[in-house]
Amino acid sequence: MLTLRRLAIDTFRENVAFLNRHCTVYRVEDFLGLGRVEVTGGGKAMLAVLNLVEDDAILGPGEIGLSTAAFRHLGLPEGARVAVEHPTPPRSFDLVRAKAGGATLSHADLAAVIRDVAAQRYSKIEIAAFLIACAAFMTTDEVLGLTRAMIDAGSRLTWDVGPIADKHCIGGVPGNRTSMIVVPIVAAHGLPIPKTSSRAITSPAGTADTMEVLANVDVGVERMQELVRTVKGCLVWGGHVNLSPADDVLISVERPLAVDTREQLVASILSKKAAAGSTNLLVDIPVGPTAKVRTQGEAVRLRKLFEYVGDQLGLTLDVAITDGSQPVGFGIGPVLEARDVMAVLRGEPAAPADLRESALRLAGRIIEFDPAVRGGSGYRRARDLLEGGEALRTMERIMERQGPPPAKATLGTLVHEVVAPKDGTVEAIDCYRIARIARLAGAPVDKGAGIDLLHKVGARVRRGEPLYRIHANTRPDFAFARTMAEEDAGIRVNGLGGAA
Repeated sequence: MLTLRRLAIDTFRENVAFLNRHCTVYRVEDFLGLGRVEVTGGGKAMLAVLNLVEDDAILGPGEIGLSTAAFRHLGLPEGARVAVEHPTPPRSFDLVRAKAGGATLSHADLAAVIRDVAAQRYSKIEIAAFLIACAAFMTTDEVLGLTRAMIDAGSRLTWDVGPIADKHCIGGVPGNRTSMIVVPIVAAHGLPIPKTSSRAITSPAGTADTMEVLANVDVGVERMQELVRTVKGCLVWGGHVNLSPADDVLISVERPLAVDTREQLVASILSKKAAAGSTNLLVDIPVGPTAKVRTQGEAVRLRKLFEYVGDQLGLTLDVAITDGSQPVGFGIGPVLEARDVMAVLRGEPAAPADLRESALRLAGRIIEFDPAVRGGSGYRRARDLLEGGEALRTMERIMERQGPPPAKATLGTLVHEVVAPKDGTVEAIDCYRIARIARLAGAPVDKGAGIDLLHKVGARVRRGEPLYRIHANTRPDFAFARTMAEEDAGIRVNGLGGAA
């Protein structure tokens, strides 16, 4: 038996075990063929990637070290005695091979695969094989089966009130932080809306990243239930409440592969929302030439798939197809986006009008889930709650009850202005390019990094006039962002002379 050690190594959701190369309990060479081990002890078991340590000061010959993610997953205390075994290959992988060969999987087949994925019995290569096999072709019934399997593999929240409203944007448009305005408006109306949100993976900010500038988002289930009872809403990080954990594992492999099919997107979103106990869901699909969804036809096909799976799950679903032709608001990055959100809630004259209008339209549609609200009057009710200050007061109560943020975030002090190369009109803004520049500046890990847009599509600009400002806090990030902006600023100015 080996003595368990927690090593403070962040392996980004991957379970990694470390053995001393001169281990006195096992011949490490016996495990190197598969590169994985099964760690067992105290009635618990976990699969992990194996790495070797050659320095006894880091890990002794009679110890086994676990990365932060692996230690949390196994759930045993430091000093516990554990054994190491060869992992048993998951039987469900035969189903993945069948899917790769063109087979259609039943609900039971998909449930078997997802149970093993959630239990982290699949390696990243095996997960990639499953994702690629599903990306090739999935029937609508398979999408439904995958969604149900992902719901069943994790926790489910229940609420003693109803209906429970929720909102999700499929993403792809920088600065589109409408949820942080919609939630306090809907909660101020009196409709419960416990919003669980993700942190950004490939974007400059997720809702949880931006909300964490203003308040604590690492909130457990009991605290969420209290917030819904007292304030009617919350804005918290969903990773803390174990909703659809298989989805988190799949996403960790999906992103590097750039595999993001509409089938997997629908299963991911609806599994999280159903597991969160939502009964009435608004899905926002922004459409634009550089957004995640590029055409109206693609948006309609996606809407129909959402409606089919949502109906089968018993969700009351409304799908809004919105303008994703350019970033929403002025700020891109957590601190800048939080600034825009609070400016809208406070009714400041300089608040971004597009963010305000988009949030009001979405909030109005959610308010109309309330049986007591007449059809067509939701927008007016949302506007009255915003302009009357009720939404701001509700947001302040949510922030107070969730608690202060873990650290104070301030705007990046390294600033570079990207200027117009000629006189003309801003003709287009590339959402994807702008998001990449903001991420290179350090967002969202550095909450003060990002881009402050100064002009939107249709604006008249003069040569040398700033189009946007890049903010960063570290010189390497600052240099990377500046270099990318110099190669292609992501904004096209139509006029005589060179192009931006």
